[in-house]
Amino acid sequence: MSIDWNHFTPLAALSGGVLIGLAAAAFALFNGRIAGISGIVAGLLRPQAGETAWRAAFIAGLLAAPSLFQAIAPLPALRIDAAWPTLIVAGLLVGIGTRYASGCTSGHGVCGLSRRSPRSLVATVSFMVAGFVSVFVMRHLLN
Repeated sequence: MSIDWNHFTPLAALSGGVLIGLAAAAFALFNGRIAGISGIVAGLLRPQAGETAWRAAFIAGLLAAPSLFQAIAPLPALRIDAAWPTLIVAGLLVGIGTRYASGCTSGHGVCGLSRRSPRSLVATVSFMVAGFVSVFVMRHLLN
């Protein structure tokens, strides 16, 4: 993967971050819930009375967002530099890590840190260090 600095858009990145923060804050304020994707999906897999509709609507919104965005502007080109087996293993490892960490990056990094959760701080630092180490190993030691 390489960064195309000619098309780097810091304003779009900043706007996206602000929207994610506002959405997470609004979700917590109006629903009293944390906008952690893994927890929301897990709740769909173990349905409880009164919990399914909002969880399904949240996931439907995540899936519909790219189509809505495409109505306004073209989607960026999608480029994946990994084979399907690599993607499948990576997805399974992320799922396992999410269960061990009691949440995902969105839950801990966006919502947990904003609530000053010590557990979320440890989890987020762990996610970041694991990512740094993985990239270093894949790019510099295995190539």
